[in-house]
Amino acid sequence: MIISAIAAVADNGTIGKDGGLPWHLPDDMKFFQRTTVNHYVITGRKNYESIPERFRPLPNRTNIVVTRAEGYKAPGALVCRSIEEALDMARNAGETECFIIGGGQVYEEAFEKKLIHRIYLTSVHAEIVGDVKFPSIGKGWKEVWTEHHKADAKHEFPFTFKVLQHLN
Repeated sequence: MIISAIAAVADNGTIGKDGGLPWHLPDDMKFFQRTTVNHYVITGRKNYESIPERFRPLPNRTNIVVTRAEGYKAPGALVCRSIEEALDMARNAGETECFIIGGGQVYEEAFEKKLIHRIYLTSVHAEIVGDVKFPSIGKGWKEVWTEHHKADAKHEFPFTFKVLQHLN
């Protein structure tokens, strides 16, 4: 099973502010949706709760919430205690590619444990103030696909979609 991370990250590493996204980029939301649809998505509790209630659980995906909170309920989603347990759930269900979708602590743990094989990255070309940062991904990554987008009436900032593959 391929384990992927998917994230939108500002040039200064910001991925979140005040429990939400610090930008409005509709094409990035579409990219996220079409990339993750029909797959397992793994998220931390805070990130899951930051998704507007009407979109929880994310439709047409198997949502897994990782939390240490005893008795946590996420109707329509699976709940587990660790990233490894979440990955086992996806693997045992025959998933071919699962996605870690945040937040900051879950990304950090996944990269520290070297669990990620592929990164779907939206680079937001701006310095954005925020309170959640994307972790350092370390060395050994190769960019295998890229697509540039300019700022326009619907997108305040220019951005680039990238896919990075780990070289091992």
